[in-house]
Amino acid sequence: MAPVGYNWRIPGPGEEGTMDRLTVFDTTLRDGEQAPGFSLTIDEKLRMARQLDELGVDIIEAGFPIASDADAEAVRAVAKAVRRPVIAGLARCARIDIERAGDALKPAARSRIHTFIATSDLHLERKLRMTREACLDAAIDAVKLARRYTDDVQFSAEDATRSDMEFLCRVVDAVIKAGATTINLPDTVGYSTPDEIGAFFTEIRMRVGRADRVIFSTHCHDDLGLAVANSLTALQAGARQVECTINGIGERAGNASLEEVIMTTRVRRDRLPYETGIRTEALYATSQLLVSLTGEPVQANKAIVGRNAFAHEAGIHQDGILKDRRTYEIMRPEEVGVPQTTLVLGKHSGRHAVARRCEELGSTLSRFEVDRVYRKMIALADRQKHISDAELAAIVEEVRAEEAAPGRAPQAVATAAFLAAEPAHTPGERGYGHGV
Repeated sequence: MAPVGYNWRIPGPGEEGTMDRLTVFDTTLRDGEQAPGFSLTIDEKLRMARQLDELGVDIIEAGFPIASDADAEAVRAVAKAVRRPVIAGLARCARIDIERAGDALKPAARSRIHTFIATSDLHLERKLRMTREACLDAAIDAVKLARRYTDDVQFSAEDATRSDMEFLCRVVDAVIKAGATTINLPDTVGYSTPDEIGAFFTEIRMRVGRADRVIFSTHCHDDLGLAVANSLTALQAGARQVECTINGIGERAGNASLEEVIMTTRVRRDRLPYETGIRTEALYATSQLLVSLTGEPVQANKAIVGRNAFAHEAGIHQDGILKDRRTYEIMRPEEVGVPQTTLVLGKHSGRHAVARRCEELGSTLSRFEVDRVYRKMIALADRQKHISDAELAAIVEEVRAEEAAPGRAPQAVATAAFLAAEPAHTPGERGYGHGV
């Protein structure tokens, strides 16, 4: 349970039923893997799938079976090995795709065929060279065929947010009638803004007569940096499945980041009262596994799992964290699997952080020593980015050696002189960066 004052908490007994349950559809192994540099072998996909199972995702989209024999085998291997979540395979609205997906998913305890076709005029005319009516027929036929393999069929209208609303509603209504159980409406190129996404999902759900028979899903790309915001707005407009990836990987600028979506619903439960099955304490480990498998690092300032997400260098921030970490952290690092808050010693650090780190290294310093160590540390930090524990320990030894040198005033005398010369709280201690 988070301490009083944090913005989120685990629901108490009897409270769980007061929140809507979200289905977390993870597409790290399909859309995420399609990004340049993120390809995974079959064994690597298995390792990642097992970790996603541990994390608690509801659905793992394991691949696109028609894409290659290796992708089909990866889907089959994940379906055999990972038994709790639903295992999904992607398929275009084409018989050969659906048959390949159905075959690859046979070993699954629970399977889903995810079939898709573009519905925007731009895609239909310029990419598919297809009429609207042909698109509608292909979507209906694909869903009916997919239902022969599984009763869990998801239909996606590619480029949905740039599609004609009247035609899109016809397609959605028709595929629901044909047997689709989940309707995914992607913002395929990350073009929409949150207000548009909210109005879009609201209108679709109002206009489609069978909307109450299915789950609506959101799948947002991050081309304008709005994937998470758009996904959350879609949830507020009635979507109850969110498609996302670990570390936000995916085509071009990526997908909505799973860890960001989940922690937003936790931290801001007052605005987003949704339950999921995600074990948030496994988020960091899952992120790090993906990094190790792909060799692609997470940016340092990435929310939730980035190296700096719970790191503080500015002195005024360090002072606040040491007194009460709620001053500068809205969630506890332990809740996402990060071992602890990190106080980085650098040119912006303050005396308080320096003294605390010295204590952790086994050296309790007098106020006079803290000031000397601090000044030497800042001088060194001006020449390099960060100060290591070994460098800090060496500075402490240097200061104490200077104190012990012949001709130096005893520490008590020097400390008294220091205290008399400086006020109890100097402007530097309370100011920007170099505060206590």
